[in-house]
Amino acid sequence: FGAKGIGLCRTEHMFFQGDRIKAMREMIMASNEEGRRKALAKLLPMQRADFESIFKAMDGFPVTVRLFDPPLHEFMPYEQSHQQELAQEMNISLEEVQNKIRQLAETNPMLGHRGCRLGNTYPEITEMQVQAILQAAINVKQQGVKAIPEIMVPLTGVVNEMRIQRKIIETEARGVFEKLGDEVAYSVGTMIEVPRAALIADRLAKYADFFSFGTNDLTQMTYGYSRDDSGKFLPIYLEKGILSHDPFQVLDQRGVGELVETGTIRGRKSKPRLKVGICGEHGGEPSSVAFCHKIGLNYVSCSPFRVPIARLAAAQAAIKELTD
Repeated sequence: FGAKGIGLCRTEHMFFQGDRIKAMREMIMASNEEGRRKALAKLLPMQRADFESIFKAMDGFPVTVRLFDPPLHEFMPYEQSHQQELAQEMNISLEEVQNKIRQLAETNPMLGHRGCRLGNTYPEITEMQVQAILQAAINVKQQGVKAIPEIMVPLTGVVNEMRIQRKIIETEARGVFEKLGDEVAYSVGTMIEVPRAALIADRLAKYADFFSFGTNDLTQMTYGYSRDDSGKFLPIYLEKGILSHDPFQVLDQRGVGELVETGTIRGRKSKPRLKVGICGEHGGEPSSVAFCHKIGLNYVSCSPFRVPIARLAAAQAAIKELTD
């Protein structure tokens, strides 16, 4: 760990703008798998180009790519004027667009159809992203760039979710390598954001090369506090001393931290060399970084502006261990 186990927050879905958002919306509006694959085929070269740029910038360093995570409704327009534009672009009626938006609506989307649940419902999404990642890695390799892709499956909570996603990833990897006549080393891991995943980590580790604890969502699910709505009461809780810290800013070591530690211990029982870290704003908070060092994590990941703080906190934790 020390000052070396610091990284920027992982790359997840790419920046969906312009032609990318158009292709995504075509995929969402498709009524069958054939239509979704046709739209994803348009998105593939865009994603591949994005990954090539990232691999070039990170030459020689690992790049962790979180597979598609957000609920699909986030990509659809909310204003009627924009919905009308989408209908005209796709040569369909406004009613069809609005019906699809109603179908996608969820009462609690952060606990709904997102993450690996999307990848298992629509495996073609995972297939496209894996193709883009590994094609990009091979393309830059042939230009002298060392790409180290780490493919991360988000939001697993059931072993079969991870098993099926890994199988899809490995199948697509073999296809890419055979087609291009070249290959690159890659790893497959999972993001642990669901408390159940921490408790079955020994079984998940059989299908994962690394764990990244997504402590933002893990905190939300452990406390039952909505990240989007807790601002209405957390300031009062802090003022009244009900909480000593905002758990979304400072890692709760007694509850959420225990899940991280338990998941790490259980994961490494199955796979002793399992790489484990955390991802989220806690990765740039000093006491949280010290806790991660204490329980033996390999790295923390945080937003770019928090990296200097995280590096200092990691170095201080390592020094303290040597002097205690």
